Amino acid sequence: MALIEPASPHVMNTYGRVPVALSHGQGVRVWDVNGKSYLDALAGIAVNTLGHNHPRLVPALQDQVAKLIHSSNYYHVPGQEQLAAKLTQLAGMTNAFFCCTGLEANEAAIKLARKFGHDKGIERPQIVVYEKAFHGRSIATLSATGNEKVQKGFGPLVEGFIRVPLNDIAALRAATQGNKDVVAVFFETIQGEGGINPMRIDYLQQVRKLCDENDWLLMIDEVQCGMGRTGKWFAHQWAGIVPDVMPLAKGLGSGVPIGAVVAGPRAAGIFQPGNHGTTFGGNPLAMRAGIETIRIMEEDGLLENAASIGGFIREALARELGGLPGVREIRGQGLMIGMELDRPCSVLVNRAADAGLLISVTADTVVRLLPPLIYTRADAQECLDILVPLVRAFLAE
Repeated sequence: MALIEPASPHVMNTYGRVPVALSHGQGVRVWDVNGKSYLDALAGIAVNTLGHNHPRLVPALQDQVAKLIHSSNYYHVPGQEQLAAKLTQLAGMTNAFFCCTGLEANEAAIKLARKFGHDKGIERPQIVVYEKAFHGRSIATLSATGNEKVQKGFGPLVEGFIRVPLNDIAALRAATQGNKDVVAVFFETIQGEGGINPMRIDYLQQVRKLCDENDWLLMIDEVQCGMGRTGKWFAHQWAGIVPDVMPLAKGLGSGVPIGAVVAGPRAAGIFQPGNHGTTFGGNPLAMRAGIETIRIMEEDGLLENAASIGGFIREALARELGGLPGVREIRGQGLMIGMELDRPCSVLVNRAADAGLLISVTADTVVRLLPPLIYTRADAQECLDILVPLVRAFLAE
């Protein structure tokens, strides 16, 4: 793989980038500036829900760009009400606040929880968070994140968080017992950056019950695992529960920056004018992207497709690689798939790109697949045909 020259001397060195510069895309495929083609199994990290250059999304966005890109939240934005109504209908919740990123959505959730506590007379509210969690890189979301590696060098972190292990209801009860300052429990249904770690269905149901018993907010970060990726609109719906606060972003706009915080009855009235805001959030272009993304997902049955194609990929990976020494576990739901190896494997990202496949490695040892939800069985098989031999060769080294 030839390094794209020149590199980027005027861009801050915040990413260990793959030496590829992408030029354009079509469907599930992208091309670099040298004309090389790649099958996309990453979707911009779970963002490009509808792939690239979608024949119904692009004209809708072009239409909106010609009308109004940005106004301001000084004024009513009709698309906000339309998208909020749709999201609350899909989620069984009440209202929504729009922002631009998952970090902002999670930051708003943290503020909601603190305001919820202060409104009850709690001076120093505490939020339960989880080991291996990732909620963002602002100081507050970094403090909620369970990764010392990304926190290093940015102390002092924000106080007010209690950390517990995944899927251990006894540990959650022990960490909060007698603590009258707890106001919320905050987690990802399936941890993304932490290594595709799912919360168990029975655990999700137990936490919902515990929050109800204690008048805590159940706050579920669906930034990466939401918007149909697992085969339901939101991953927690597999457990038949409804959160009080749900941050969204990534796949909601199919590539246009958008974030949202959806609130249920317990949290819907916490924010009042002056409590929170945004310049770009809820702009007409982002709202149109969200509205059209959901419309196309419904029309094309993409939830069912994500469940079916994801199941096909996981079964094939289990069949081809599951028994190999070095493969610890293959896990996930729908088109959110992780394969944990017994050693660091970030080298596979570049090797896959060399072979014409875009993937990622997260938590050092987990090969992560997040394809566009428009993947076909043939696309999935092509992905497997490239990835399986790469993993086999890597483990044999």
